[in-house]
Amino acid sequence: MRRTVSVLATACVLGLTATACSDSTGGATAAAPEGSVNPTASLKGVKLTMWVAQNSVSEPKQAIEAFEKATGAKITTEVIPDPYESNVPTKLASGVKPDLMFWQPTGSTLPFVQPAKNLLPLDNEDWVSKLGTTEKSLGQVDGHRYAAIVTSPASLGVYYNKDVFKKAGITTMPTSYDGLLATAAKIKSKTGVAPFFEVGGDKWPLQWQVQLQMTDLPQSFWDKLDKNQAKWTDPVIVNAIKKYKTKVLDGGLAQKNYKTATFVDQGKAILDGSAAMAVNVTSLQSEIQATSSTSEMDQKLGWFPVSNSSAKALYSPDQTNGVVAFNTGDAKRQNAARQFLSFWLGKDYPAYIKANKIVSVEPSVPNPAGLPQTAIAQAESLATATGVFQVKALTAPDMHLALADMIYGKKTPEQVAQAAEDQFTQVLKARGVSGF
Repeated sequence: MRRTVSVLATACVLGLTATACSDSTGGATAAAPEGSVNPTASLKGVKLTMWVAQNSVSEPKQAIEAFEKATGAKITTEVIPDPYESNVPTKLASGVKPDLMFWQPTGSTLPFVQPAKNLLPLDNEDWVSKLGTTEKSLGQVDGHRYAAIVTSPASLGVYYNKDVFKKAGITTMPTSYDGLLATAAKIKSKTGVAPFFEVGGDKWPLQWQVQLQMTDLPQSFWDKLDKNQAKWTDPVIVNAIKKYKTKVLDGGLAQKNYKTATFVDQGKAILDGSAAMAVNVTSLQSEIQATSSTSEMDQKLGWFPVSNSSAKALYSPDQTNGVVAFNTGDAKRQNAARQFLSFWLGKDYPAYIKANKIVSVEPSVPNPAGLPQTAIAQAESLATATGVFQVKALTAPDMHLALADMIYGKKTPEQVAQAAEDQFTQVLKARGVSGF
């Protein structure tokens, strides 16, 4: 399952040393390579290790097998148990390093692996100029690139069942969050079908309707937040949580079992029309695509972008989007890791995206044939999409966990916002960020 969940932050909060959580720039850093890389140069006898999450074991398989065949290198994948985002920093703190690793390429998540100390800079690699505009913006910390972007970030928008929309007489997609709520109310009154399918059982998708409403916050807000001059308890965030609770959940716009329903349930409900809409990221499409044909999806499902006051999507990176290479001190392995990234995003990239049935991150490489229309629509939305708060904030609180408490009556909207503020402050204090 490919999804973006905000970094759990327990790596810093639950007992790692200050060194493991600081923004230290100590340690040797390999210089950027000179000239271009020959992606198929012989690497016979070279062995590399790549860390992957439990849900991304198969993601690099095609690229690894093709690279091994072309170069004679051997790449072994090692699964790091969930929660990946906290177990990786813990393992790194013990002194163990891989050569390569999947990692979420956002400014809130990259710092957890101390990129200036642990990772190879990738500013001058031959594939950087090939990336799309949104993809180029990812993978950087303090002005340096540390992650290769191998897949597009997820698009956050609205999946809908075409038959239900037809029965409700809806022919124009909403262009604001209030418009989305009005569409939901119309669906309920005209068809009796649950307008939204919400996922309290798996918790993580609970954040998305709140995030749609946060899109009008200016960059100046996030700049102030990162300096401890603005708060997660700002009225605009509290009001977004309140609107989700009162209008969607308490207002009867979600299905009856929203407290316990699962991510898998959501995909089935949207496809069979027992719910009209689902606000979620690209992982929902992947879930549906695993058991449905492209023709069935095209027949039954549509997708549209929406944010608080415009018809724009949000983009949401996950750990399968980015690959980092480690400063191991072994020049031969470091160069081989760079060569693998050059091969993956160069000679092999058309075959990689075809094998994985995903959209291309490189405008010069066309999408493979046979993708669902929802996938194409999401890819097209990225050019004007705005980042989720995992992209915009220095660290991302686990708001979905507090929202799960809210749906069971354990927290008020104000307490949800306060929980986000408390976690945000705690993690940045542990990292030694100025102002906290």
